[in-house]
This record gives sequence, C-alpha cells and structure tokens, in this order.
Amino acid sequence: MNVENERLNTRAALLNLLTAILWGGNSVSIKMGLSGIPPLCLAGMRFLLGGLVVYIWTLPLKIDLKLKSNERRGIIGLIFLFLAQIYLLNAGTDYTLASRSTIFISAYPFFTASFAHIFIPGDKISTRKMIGMVLSFLGVILIFAESLSLGELQHLLGDILVLASAALLGARQVYLKRLVQNIHPGKVLIWQSAPSVPIFFLLSTLFETQAIQLDIRVLSAVLYQGLVVAGFCFILLTSLLKRYSASRLSVFGFITPIVGVVVSNLLLGDPISPILLLSLALVGIGITIVNTSQ
Repeated sequence: MNVENERLNTRAALLNLLTAILWGGNSVSIKMGLSGIPPLCLAGMRFLLGGLVVYIWTLPLKIDLKLKSNERRGIIGLIFLFLAQIYLLNAGTDYTLASRSTIFISAYPFFTASFAHIFIPGDKISTRKMIGMVLSFLGVILIFAESLSLGELQHLLGDILVLASAALLGARQVYLKRLVQNIHPGKVLIWQSAPSVPIFFLLSTLFETQAIQLDIRVLSAVLYQGLVVAGFCFILLTSLLKRYSASRLSVFGFITPIVGVVVSNLLLGDPISPILLLSLALVGIGITIVNTSQ
C-alpha cells in the first residue's frame, strides 16, 4: 500500500493544534454529560450529532457513500474498534475525574506511534522521535504515579478503562490512516458513525437503567461532544491523516491534557498540583522534539 506521510507544514500543524485544544474539553463534557445520561446512551447522542455534521459536510462534495465490496471488511473492523474505544472512554470517565480522564486518554499518541511504526511504511520511530514520545508519555505517567503514592485508588478502575481506550484510539488512528488512503475521509466517518449509533442506543436500552435527566449543563455537554468533537474535529483530523504522518499528528494530542486539566479545574473544581505542572512541561518538550526530528 502506498501511504502518504508528508511532514507537517505550518498550516497543518496549526489545524492539528486546534483539534488538540478542542479535544481538551472532551473528557470534561463527557463527565458533565454523564451526570444526566448513562455512558452508552451518551455515546449514541454524541455520534448522532457528529454524524449529521459529517453528512452535511459531504453533501457539497458529492461523495458516493455507497460501500463497495472491497471496502466492507475494513469498515467493519473500524466499527468494532470505534465501539470498544468510545465505550471504554465513557465508562472510564464515569468512574474517575474529568482531569484524570483527559490525561489518560491523551496517552494515545504513544500507542499511535508504536502501531504506526509496525503498520505504516515510512512512519518509523527514530531515536529522536522516541525520546520525545517517552518524555511526553512520562508526563502522563507522573500523574498516575502521584495518585498511587498518595493512596488515592478510588479512581483506579476508571483510569485503567480510559488508558485502555487510549490504546484503542492509537490503534484506530493508524487504522483510519490506512483506510483513508483508498476511501474518502467523509465516507469513512459516515460509516464509522451510522451503524454505531443504533448499536449504542440498543445496548443502552438493554443494559443501562439510569434515567435520563436533561438540563442546560447536560445539553451543552452533549452539543459540544457531538458538534465540535465528533463533528468538526473528526472531519479535520481524518482529513489531515490522509496526507500527513500519523505519529507526528498524534503527538499534538499531548497538548490535550493541558487544556483538559485547566478546563476541569475551572468548571469542575478538579485540583492542579505541582506534579501536574511538571508533567505538562515534559509534554511540551516531547512535542517539540518529535516535530523537529527527521
């Protein structure tokens, strides 16, 4: 397979930075949404809205959305990855703090780079890139280590679920990278969401008993997740993945916890510690190293 792996230019880097910043509010909005909507139902609502945004985007492009026989297997694999990753993120966030969820889901660039090294020709992990990735990942691990040293284990299950979601997100980024080489990003996103939404709602009906309680706070959270993250951010990132290196794009995801932790503190009162500030410094250094490496 011939895979495009261009270096990021200034425009692509700024657009990717924008998605990373906007993604910083995702775990916070999930936590806010979970106060009135159970995890599976919330996922269904989020991607119903996101799917509508993507569909509207595809209309002027006149994309043929009908799947060809040689595309079905790849899309089915993507749907399974998508369902598992989103459920683990929502369920894990329900058991932990929004700030912690943001930090652990932001470990996904480490997994993306690892999978890209194996499955994407020309997107190898150089020594310099590995140093940058490790520094950024250490910034994430510091938060985990601080909690363990203080004996704060009540969020451990949620942390583990979100970290597992990060691993699947890394795998999904690489999977998407390969798919969009031969299928238009809009078509991929439509088929990622269209079958998944009814599955989320069906599973919610079967297994979730929490009553839905809507207020302005919950509705705002759902709209942010659906329109901004699952709509705009998915369109932008998938389009960038078609052309640019998956590992270089994904490392900007380490900026997400910076935004997420600050927003969590402002909106939910989650604490900011000195260890957190150190971790964010490591994240910034790591991003710089990765994106200046050859």
